[in-house]
Amino acid sequence: MTLWTQLLNTRLQTTQRRESSDMLIFARQKLVFLSVPKTGSTAYARALAEHAALVVTAPPELKHAPVFRYNRFFREMVERFVGADITIVAVMREPLDWLGSWYRYRSRDVLRGHPNSTYGMSFDTFVEAYCDPDPPDFARVGSQAKFLEPQRNGTRVTHLFRYEDQRSLQGFLTERLGLVVAPEHANRSPDRIVSLAPATRDLLHRACASDFALYAGIGKNGAYEPPRAARRKKP
Repeated sequence: MTLWTQLLNTRLQTTQRRESSDMLIFARQKLVFLSVPKTGSTAYARALAEHAALVVTAPPELKHAPVFRYNRFFREMVERFVGADITIVAVMREPLDWLGSWYRYRSRDVLRGHPNSTYGMSFDTFVEAYCDPDPPDFARVGSQAKFLEPQRNGTRVTHLFRYEDQRSLQGFLTERLGLVVAPEHANRSPDRIVSLAPATRDLLHRACASDFALYAGIGKNGAYEPPRAARRKKP
């Protein structure tokens, strides 16, 4: 029995109301669903994990594996035991809204006093810190463009959906997986109004030009055009 077969026959922590956003691998359908943080991946993990051949639940560096980490640690195994022409699916959120979700999530009472906490902090302060080349812990949340960056060997997300276009994402997954995909909302951030001063908004657009360009390039049915040289610029 191969290692892959053992993994397929082993239920890796099934989803019984788990609050976890996991990378999902569907062997028969030759599809990988990457888990981009703060893009609704928890809801999809809860709805689809029982149908997946492999569910990567931990550690965070693997369950939230970016394209480069998938390429390094998973691609060869998946292509060898599942096959070539793998469909890689991911979701991207509008960059400002994505940061707003992180800001609200880290403002929870349970994080008060923690270095990651944004409790009592203005959204402008959070975004200004995020744009710093060396951000403090509370603003160190990564970049969606970097997470989704194609690799030199051609490994890339094949279908990228906007977080705001759940209808297209669910329709695509329903067709590919052969089951009705209608996840319930999960892991919501606290409700909190967020707004930015014009100067801070301009700073964000300069610092994260690659994120905004990638998001703007997402088309219908997961089609998109990744920027050729998508690198996060210093403000």
